[in-house]
Amino acid sequence: MKTEEFGRLSDGRTVRKYTLENGGGLRGDFLDYGCRVARLFVPGRDGARANVVLGHDSAAEYERPGDFLGAVIGRCANRIAGGEFRIGGRTHRLEQNEGNNSLHSGAAGFQHRLWRAVSSGGGDAPFVTFALESPDGDGGFPGNLKVEVTYTLTADNALRIDYRAETDAETPLNLTNHSYFNLTGHPERNILGVEARIFADGITETDAALIPTGRILPVSGTPYDFRAPKPIGRDLSAPDPLLRACGGYDANFVLNGSGPRMAAEFRDPAEGRRMRVFTDLPGMQFYTANGFAAGTAGIGGAPLLAHSAFCAETQYFPDALHHPEFPYRNLAPGVRYRSTTSYRFDVS
Repeated sequence: MKTEEFGRLSDGRTVRKYTLENGGGLRGDFLDYGCRVARLFVPGRDGARANVVLGHDSAAEYERPGDFLGAVIGRCANRIAGGEFRIGGRTHRLEQNEGNNSLHSGAAGFQHRLWRAVSSGGGDAPFVTFALESPDGDGGFPGNLKVEVTYTLTADNALRIDYRAETDAETPLNLTNHSYFNLTGHPERNILGVEARIFADGITETDAALIPTGRILPVSGTPYDFRAPKPIGRDLSAPDPLLRACGGYDANFVLNGSGPRMAAEFRDPAEGRRMRVFTDLPGMQFYTANGFAAGTAGIGGAPLLAHSAFCAETQYFPDALHHPEFPYRNLAPGVRYRSTTSYRFDVS
């Protein structure tokens, strides 16, 4: 592992970059700012490595409001209706940063925090662990929360993400990683030709604000049917109200089964890179990077355009804390949260 300064935040604090490399050709750069995956180099069919995640050249670019590239999202990923919730008869109010709702916990989200690197190791499976303490009332959430996230480049060529957390008071918790993947290794190319397969028979129905209604809709006969591999762009222009409103996919897929299992598979036919997603969580937000703020640039200064990447955010369902029928419970004192998601790479 190699450690070096990446840049400085607007308040003068130093952002550090941690580089890991395994023996199978994976190399990753991880930032303590936002606990981010900044670069991930993966071999293609010809053996040449290319970066398959979107990122920026400077710390200042990651500081911009609403920038989630590669970040760990918390305390609650995705949306919370009305930007509030109740625990023990008390109402807790969050920032309403998407209409009347809270998205990714607002400006207080973990993507804009400077984490601490607390341990690391080399060998066949190099890793780095980042830690963060979120105090009671942070962003409107109750309880003193301690979080650790470990990034490992495994011997079987996976980026494994292990999440751990504990609290001293009941609190909502829904952690995810918001990496934007482009398996072509060329961010100027769109990902519409990448083949996707998602092991889900349903999606959570939402209203126009992407807040779940509580119903699970079958994917059969809809553009959301990825049970057999198909190019991401095949049904993108289908006359579906949600697709049209979002400009692409932005939906929570209800993953089949439970416990650790394969959630999805993505393959770039041209370069041969394949990414398989494994998780123990019940849902995955599939998002096709439907737009970036004007002037947003990626690595090398290239402008980031719609559909230049996709996200596969493993998670509990959006707004789950308002839906007792969903597979979710708030984190309670004395309970240690544990979850693992892996993105495993090979060529085919």
